[in-house]
Amino acid sequence: MLDAAASRFRPFAIVSKVRESATITSFRLAPLERQHWRPFEAGQFLTMRVPDRKGGHVLRNYTVSSSPREEGTYRITVKREAAPAQDVPQGLSSCWLHDEIEPGAIVEIDPPRGAFKLDVASGRPVVLLSGGVGLTPTVSMLDVLARESDRPVWFIHACDSAAVHALREEVEHLASLRPGIAVHFCYRFAADDDLDAVRCHSAGFLTRATLQRLLPLDDYDIYMCGPPPFMQALYGILTGLGVRKERIAYEFFGPASLLSEAGQPAPRTVAPPVADHAAEGDGLRIVLQKSGRSLAWDGTSQSILAFLEAQGIEPEFSCRAGVCGTCEHGLVSGEVDYFEEPLDVMPDDRVLLCCTRPKSSIVLDL
Repeated sequence: MLDAAASRFRPFAIVSKVRESATITSFRLAPLERQHWRPFEAGQFLTMRVPDRKGGHVLRNYTVSSSPREEGTYRITVKREAAPAQDVPQGLSSCWLHDEIEPGAIVEIDPPRGAFKLDVASGRPVVLLSGGVGLTPTVSMLDVLARESDRPVWFIHACDSAAVHALREEVEHLASLRPGIAVHFCYRFAADDDLDAVRCHSAGFLTRATLQRLLPLDDYDIYMCGPPPFMQALYGILTGLGVRKERIAYEFFGPASLLSEAGQPAPRTVAPPVADHAAEGDGLRIVLQKSGRSLAWDGTSQSILAFLEAQGIEPEFSCRAGVCGTCEHGLVSGEVDYFEEPLDVMPDDRVLLCCTRPKSSIVLDL
């Protein structure tokens, strides 16, 4: 597994670094060997090895914000995550990229992947909903829709202000390429002249009334990406307006509770087959060391992560595919089976909850 995981990462050079707003910067990456560039679909993410504070590395996912037609390079657009309080550390990878990485630097990446991607076979009108730096996949999708499709498109983006609004000119240019693309920008803290100057089209939060006014009654494909509060609010509004859950595709990063409060969308990944012995539960138990809980494994859950969520426990997660490392926890004792090979090798005392099931009773550092 070590050789397979290691071989996926390839060296890429940072060929440009462009400040897009007060908090967001784009980095364009080119492979040192051209054959290591692989095609991707709008909406997918790549994975980068980032040095950590202990001399090792962590894995971080970044959506490719460039167009799939731009062969030979990938662009990622990253928000610098400053510490929210004095005793809280700053975002490890985002600050490293913003503060230390310059053109010419070499980084290691695994090529794009991911199930959140534009369905180019559909003929339905499209709504692209984004909040903050969550516009990275929707800008890539908009490029495809503007140049290769005649489907009606609504690009709706919310952010705090003009100062942090990234890729505005690019979106406006893409929208101008053909009829049938509508753009709406909403600033939470709009300045007095933002509306008059048409830097934004509404102020405050995106509301149910705003979406009803913007979107004619129709059967849409909706793609949504943004920070957890934005996702929770918009998912609730959309389902409240009668949008079918299967029409809402989303990219979500963070604690599971934030969407479940509003009715979490169904997982986008297909449950892998369950082995016969596991289907019976086999008397296995999952013990959570920190909380002292002891849970009987049901034998039917897709993964340990899904099982814990069903018990009302909400570990952090991101990709649910063994790529990002967000759901990694300590394995104090016991053995697990990986039904999907993780991107990076896990030590014997660590486990990825999203792609494992218990092989024996286990104790988690959770």
